Amino acid sequence: MKRSLPLAMLLALGLASAARAANEADYKAAYATAEAASKEAAGLRNQWTVTVSTLAAAKKAADGGDFDRATAAAREAEALAKASIFQAASEKEAWKAMEIR
Repeated sequence: MKRSLPLAMLLALGLASAARAANEADYKAAYATAEAASKEAAGLRNQWTVTVSTLAAAKKAADGGDFDRATAAAREAEALAKASIFQAASEKEAWKAMEIR
């Protein structure tokens, strides 16, 4: 019983912080991270167009003052950019397996 109470309190605090509304600072941090990942993908010549459009949607939502939607879109753009970076890295060597010998 003594251990379950602190665990329950930690869980409740974690859920409370996740449920709070995003503000402009949250958006700016998420957008900067997503933009950096997108630039890295572009440097690898594997930037997905959906990443660019998702970043644009994040900026548009932020310009309208909807920082919850803007932050969510920026985080989605970051995930897309990281996926394109992973794809570029994995395909850098994978094509050799398909080479006719």
